[in-house]
Amino acid sequence: MKNHYEMKQEKPDSMDTQQMLQLKSIFLAPYMQLSTALIGKARHAGGNMFRHQIDTLAILIDYGYIDSVLLKASCVHDTIEDIPDFDSNLIINCDSEGPEVYKLVLEVTKQQGEPKNDFLRRIINEGSQKAKILKCADRISNMISLGFVTDPKFIERYCDETEFFILPIALEVDYNMYQELINLIITRRKYLEDSGYIEKQKAGLI
Repeated sequence: MKNHYEMKQEKPDSMDTQQMLQLKSIFLAPYMQLSTALIGKARHAGGNMFRHQIDTLAILIDYGYIDSVLLKASCVHDTIEDIPDFDSNLIINCDSEGPEVYKLVLEVTKQQGEPKNDFLRRIINEGSQKAKILKCADRISNMISLGFVTDPKFIERYCDETEFFILPIALEVDYNMYQELINLIITRRKYLEDSGYIEKQKAGLI
């Protein structure tokens, strides 16, 4: 049965003192250290996967999330999927919250041989609230990076995937993230129109 969560409504204008003190008490450095193993993993839009992890962390903080397990998981959410033979015990034994962080990372990790659409449906149907929030922040980072991609077919596919699978997740857990994702889809599709890709596609030229 599908879970229903209390949607986070307000996006903070700035971090208040209570949030700062809460963030101060979270030891993120050990997880960031694990994430540096992704520095050599290049991204389609440029940069590397380590920067993407930190960007996802920043997006969560931007939206007012100061949950220790969620923030720690954001730092390492692609390690299991993108590092061959990654030792999961490095996350589990990182600190006292390691097992919880590992469980959350597994929720947002596509399993070997699992089709992408099935993976995203799994998050929609079975994902925890934290997994859904993390996936939305992850996709916001990816959609922003999509602005540096010049492959129109890749952009079109990624926008369609975001619309069909990620928007329902965002609508369930964070309306502000939902709005940002819609705006990102609109701007990326406008690029496809302005580049002439949509017109050529309609004319059967591609």
